[in-house]
Amino acid sequence: MESSWQKKELEEVEFDDDTVFTWPTLVVKEFLAALFVLVGLLFFSFFVNAPLGEISDPSQAENPAKAPWYFAGLQEQLVYFDPWFAGVVLPSIILVGLIMLPYLDNNPKGNGYISFKERKFAMPVFISGYVFWYLLVYVGTALRGPYWTFFWPGQAWTHDFPTPPPLHNLPLPAGIAMLIAFYAAGFAIPIFFKRNFFQNLGVVRYALVMGLLLTMIGTAGKIILRLAFDVKYIIVTPWINL
Repeated sequence: MESSWQKKELEEVEFDDDTVFTWPTLVVKEFLAALFVLVGLLFFSFFVNAPLGEISDPSQAENPAKAPWYFAGLQEQLVYFDPWFAGVVLPSIILVGLIMLPYLDNNPKGNGYISFKERKFAMPVFISGYVFWYLLVYVGTALRGPYWTFFWPGQAWTHDFPTPPPLHNLPLPAGIAMLIAFYAAGFAIPIFFKRNFFQNLGVVRYALVMGLLLTMIGTAGKIILRLAFDVKYIIVTPWINL
């Protein structure tokens, strides 16, 4: 029979066989990857010129005047939301949500490796938000022409300003009822149909996760309302426009 210390020694040996040192195994691979990326960027910058425009002329405004590509998503949001929400509130929610992700996700599986099976909720949600934001960046950068008019890929840009469709706001009671119903249903459905999801997160983390998720879904929903039904604002008061 093996003694306890022999069993412990065997366990330590097996554990050591399953591990590798960060240096040089991981660091060397990261260094080589960084070199490949650097060389690729150098070749790319040599053959492709930076998309710089002409010297700015105060007497002739650029049409359309676009922000850098990494802000084009925010500029695109101005079409669908009030400036204070699209330019301040929404970016703040995104930054705070990204900062909170390590504290909200308490699933120990999938750390250090990619596993869709063990991240059935986290990965689809993150990928959906990522794709949605870069879709806005693409639309604002490549598909918005003069007067911020939408042009399909391959369609010639013209300066003929089209007559915009008449927009309308939802009645205040209907807008408030819609928002309350949307968030109430969004919070309640997982509790009834995914009880373990609520129990694993706890009340506070569940409220934060669902609040961020529903805000992301609601942002896309508001864009659909604007494009499909010409709804400008859901809630309109003297102090707030959404």
